[in-house]
Amino acid sequence: MNTNRWTRLFAWQTKLNNADEEENKATESNKMKKEETPKINWREWIIDPSEEFYYTWLQIMILPICYNWVIIICRTCFYTIEETYLATWLTLDYICDLVFLLDTVIGFRTGFLEQGILVRDLSRLKTRYLRSSRFKWDIASLLPTDLLYLTLGIHTPLVRINRFLRTGRLNEALDRMETRTAYPNTFRVAKLMLYIFVLIHWNACIYFSLSNYIGFGADPWVYPNISDPEFASTSRQYLYCFWFSTVILSTVGETPTPEREEEYLFLVADMLIAVLVVASVVGSMGDVISSLRDRDNVFFPNHELVKGYLRSRRISKELQNRVNDWYQHLHINKKITRENEILRHLPITLQTATAVSVHLPTLCKVTIFQNCEKSLLEQLVLKLTPQVYSPGEYVCKKGDVGHEMYIIKEGKLAVVADDGVTQFAVLGDGNFFGEISILNIKGNKSGNRRTANIRSIGYSDLFSLSKEDLTETLHEYPAAKRLLEEKGRQILTKMGMLEETDEGEGEVEKTEDMVNRLEANLETLQTKLARLIAELESSARKMIQRVEQLELQTEEWEGVVAEGAQGETEEQEKVKEREIGDGEGKKEDEEESVVEGERGKGDGGEESLHGEKKNVGGNEISENEKEETEEELIKTETHQDQKGDEK
Repeated sequence: MNTNRWTRLFAWQTKLNNADEEENKATESNKMKKEETPKINWREWIIDPSEEFYYTWLQIMILPICYNWVIIICRTCFYTIEETYLATWLTLDYICDLVFLLDTVIGFRTGFLEQGILVRDLSRLKTRYLRSSRFKWDIASLLPTDLLYLTLGIHTPLVRINRFLRTGRLNEALDRMETRTAYPNTFRVAKLMLYIFVLIHWNACIYFSLSNYIGFGADPWVYPNISDPEFASTSRQYLYCFWFSTVILSTVGETPTPEREEEYLFLVADMLIAVLVVASVVGSMGDVISSLRDRDNVFFPNHELVKGYLRSRRISKELQNRVNDWYQHLHINKKITRENEILRHLPITLQTATAVSVHLPTLCKVTIFQNCEKSLLEQLVLKLTPQVYSPGEYVCKKGDVGHEMYIIKEGKLAVVADDGVTQFAVLGDGNFFGEISILNIKGNKSGNRRTANIRSIGYSDLFSLSKEDLTETLHEYPAAKRLLEEKGRQILTKMGMLEETDEGEGEVEKTEDMVNRLEANLETLQTKLARLIAELESSARKMIQRVEQLELQTEEWEGVVAEGAQGETEEQEKVKEREIGDGEGKKEDEEESVVEGERGKGDGGEESLHGEKKNVGGNEISENEKEETEEELIKTETHQDQKGDEK
């Protein structure tokens, strides 16, 4: 008994301890959660326009804006609705005003991008919002025009017409929704129908107000007399006016002939508006249809062009039916074969991310690509090309040269004999073939040719990777290239398709490497030789120009010397003429003539001496320069001979 008692006490104590531990854990977890949840500092709270909160707020703003556009005109024209539900309308009015006020506060806290970075400075955000045109419209829409109720009466909702100035937020919200929705064409049609509904609603309200002005039941064109119980209810009034407005704006059906000038003016204005409405509807629907057609042309090949080509070339009916069945399969099952053309509009980073999310799991199933670098696989997924094969179509045949490998995404393919009937194996989703033929592994007995016939049993979706794309990608990853070649050799060894290599093959590889290096060195030497030849030609041209200049200078100096000699001979002739003069002159004249003759001789002698000096100096300069040019030419020729010997 004592033992049972002590065991019960022990069990009770353990339960208490476990309960205390659970409570402590719960309190600790609550504390951790409180610590993990960040506290929002409302004083520094900034709204990012790209976040979900801003998008949700724009959707909320659609409601008060549409409410004002629909209800204000309805309350103004249908006074019965205004009087019956006045309390409801006033409550909704001030709720909408409160939403507009919150939207103004959010405008002060909405960030903007500057050089790609979100600005979070509150002072800059306030300054930008205050200087924007949106702030002016927002303040104008919040003006307390309801104070006019005191003078005009409570049943004049038209004083709130300034609330229409918030329509810009409606356009922003609809644009955001169009870019984010998965069905943009359907959304465009719905937006157009919303605009048409608001237009018909306003026209119906104006028609009822015009009927009230002319007099209900005054003629067949206006609204019937409301004293008639059939047309007295509020719902009947609105529905009749809405129907009448729809008939006019859609130009469908007949309306009573107007009898008053006001009726004619209203009907003419409606006809003009109807033309714009019909044009906008037709244009919008045409844009939607053309965008759908463009999308189909991008997603799928153009069937009409192919059919026209087949008809013009008089292709057999059997082949035409095969082509039509292939196109039909693509359209029914939404098979996209032009992914690269669609994704090319995205940046390369987003292209890679999209292709990785779609094709990377399929590529990882290939044995030779397992354990490869992730960056290599990301490069390869951009090279994958989707292909669709029809039933009974051969993907590859035995003996064909392999230019690509295939990965089966969906469908079944059979490995068949040459007769096309006997099946050796069936390949399904995730299988691959042709990977060895694109690696160029030395010793492969098949010589990069297909070793089997692969035929599609039904419609099969494959990914193909070409040999050129793989080689181009592996050029940047030499380690991965060696790894893939090693895996390929292992597979060929298991299949018995790899020839045994000897030591001579290694020597051949060494000689090939040496030859490659020698070819590279030869190319560098050829470039250097071409550069030297060009420099030699330029120096030779400069030397020839310098020699020509020297020759011109020497010719000029020879001309100067010849002129000096001619001057000396002329002076001598003059002296002789003076000496031969008649003897009747006086002695003084003779002495003067003698003196002048001596002066002439002196002058001529001096000039002759100067001429001789010049001639000697010119000869010395010309001879020295000619010797220098000859020495430089000899040096250049010897230098060229030495370079030629070295080469």
